[in-house]
Amino acid sequence: MNIVMLTNTYLPHVGGVARSVDAFCREYRKKGHNVLIVAPEFSQKIDNEKDVVRIPAIQNFNGSDFSVALPLSGELTEQLDFFEPDLVHSHHPFLLGMTALRIARSRELPLIFTHHTLYERYTHYVPADSEALKRFVIELATRYSNLASMVFAPSESVAALLRERGVKSPIQVVPTGVKLADYRNGDGAAARARYGIPPDAFVVGHLGRLAEEKNLAFLSCAVLEFARRNEDVHFMVVGSGPAQERITRIFGDAGLADRLHLTGILQGEAQRDAYSAMNVFGFSSTSETQGMVLTEAMAAGVPVVALDASGCREVVDDRFNGRLILNHCQREFIGGLQWVQDQSPEAYRGLCAGALETAERYSMENCAKAALSHYQSLVHQHWPVDDSLYAQWMRLRNTIGAQWEILEGVTSAASAALENTGKSKL
Repeated sequence: MNIVMLTNTYLPHVGGVARSVDAFCREYRKKGHNVLIVAPEFSQKIDNEKDVVRIPAIQNFNGSDFSVALPLSGELTEQLDFFEPDLVHSHHPFLLGMTALRIARSRELPLIFTHHTLYERYTHYVPADSEALKRFVIELATRYSNLASMVFAPSESVAALLRERGVKSPIQVVPTGVKLADYRNGDGAAARARYGIPPDAFVVGHLGRLAEEKNLAFLSCAVLEFARRNEDVHFMVVGSGPAQERITRIFGDAGLADRLHLTGILQGEAQRDAYSAMNVFGFSSTSETQGMVLTEAMAAGVPVVALDASGCREVVDDRFNGRLILNHCQREFIGGLQWVQDQSPEAYRGLCAGALETAERYSMENCAKAALSHYQSLVHQHWPVDDSLYAQWMRLRNTIGAQWEILEGVTSAASAALENTGKSKL
C-alpha cells in the first residue's frame, strides 16, 4: 500500500504524536509498504530525510515548542500525483488535518484519523484560552472524526469517550506499540555515573516533554516529599520544555537540588540506558490518550506508579507491574512510590517481570499489524482513481465538498460551544 501521513508534529519535535508517527512508519516500511509523511518545518533540520514533505510553518507558536503549518503550495499536489496514495492518514483535526481531508475527498481515498490527543487539555497554548474554546475544540474534533472513514483510538478509554461525545464513524483501538529491542539491556550503571547518581540510589524516573499539561508540578512535589523521607531517593528527569525551570525551582527551594538530575533530551542508546537506571517510573499526567512512555519503561523492566487516567489505566495493572493511584492526591502517590521501594528483592523482581509481560502485549509489530489490517479493509471499499474526464470532475466536486464540510464543521463547533456557554450561565 501507498500511505500518506499528515501530522502537525514530527521529528525532531519530541512528543507522543511525533514518536508515534515515526514508529508506525518505520514498521510499515519494514513490512514492504510505502509511506509519505507530510509535516511542518522545524527550526532544527534533519539531514537526508527520505519520503518527508516539509510544509512552511511558524516556529515556536505562542512560546511553545510546536510549529504551525502555513497554507500549502502546489508542490504537494505534484508529489501526491507521483506517489499515487491508496489512503490518507491524518493525525490532527486542525491545520494539516484539514489538508488531509481535502486530499482524501479530491482523490476519492479513505481517510483514517488517529485521535491522539485530548485537545481541550492543550488550549493554554492559544492566547484566547477559555472554557468556550475547550468546548469548541471538542466539538471540532468530534465533527472531524465523523468525516473520517475510520477513527483510531489509542486506548479503550479514549474509544469510549469518543462514542460518548457523538463519534459515529467506526472506531478501532490501535495503540502505539513499543519496539521492545530498543529498551532491552540498557546500561543503567553507566547512565547513573554520567549524571552523578549514586550506584545504590533508589531512582524515580520520568521521561517526556516537560510541559504544563503533563502535571509535572504534582509529580515533582510528590517525589520531593518522597526524597525528604528517604535519603537514598533521587529524581531523574529526561526531556526538555517550559516546565523544566519550575521543577528545578521546586527542588532548589527545598535544598535538594543535588537529588534532581535533568538530562535533557535523550535518544537511542542514551535513552535506553536512562530507563535502565530507574527503579520506578513516575507519571502524573491526566491528559494522555495513551501513555507511550509507560510501555517504554515497562519494556526496560521498570515498574510504574501513575495516576488513574485515560491511557494509563489500560497499561498499569495495580500491584502487578506497579501502582495505579485512584485518588489524585500527592499523599497516595507518595505512598505508591514508597510501596515499590519497600518491596523485598524477590517481590520487586516480580514487578519488573510483570512490566516486561505487559510490554510484550504492546509490541510495535503487533500494533502495526492491526493498523494495516484496518487499512486494507478500507482500501477494498473504494474505487480506484483514474484519469477519465468523469473521475476528474468527481475529484473537483469532492474537493469543493471537502471545503464546505470543513467550513460547516468549524461553524457548527463554534455554535455548539457558544450555545453550551450560554446554557452554563443560566
